[in-house]
Amino acid sequence: MRNFQTLDEARVDSASESMVISLSAADDDQPRLAVRREGAYVTLSASYGPLEIAMRPRYDDLMRAITRLTAAEGPLTTRQVGTSHAYLALGLHKDGSLLLRLTIVADATGHLSINLRLTESIRQQLYDWLGVSAFNGRDAQATSV
Repeated sequence: MRNFQTLDEARVDSASESMVISLSAADDDQPRLAVRREGAYVTLSASYGPLEIAMRPRYDDLMRAITRLTAAEGPLTTRQVGTSHAYLALGLHKDGSLLLRLTIVADATGHLSINLRLTESIRQQLYDWLGVSAFNGRDAQATSV
């Protein structure tokens, strides 16, 4: 059974040009997600205490996956960015929350994942910060030409 930890607070750190998403009642050992644009890539760092999974998907691939999400009932991830060995699975819940499942696959014997859920308001803040609506317009224009 997948257990998703809900994150409900976001702040932009202008010094590191990143967005940090966490629990509003968080201490140092609680889960958090740090997101940063690095040129053609987006750096994602999901941590829970001393455990961290970091990924660096291409911005265009991540935006394409996000803009093609459709709302589903339950803890479903319907899109994936990355490779078969390291990937970010994404899902949009009917309540507007965003499911993020950062996974590292060891081999056929197992994997390690951090399962996060962003509330609807935090999802919207992340979308705005990443420029999802601007990308969606650009992507739609490129496919119609």
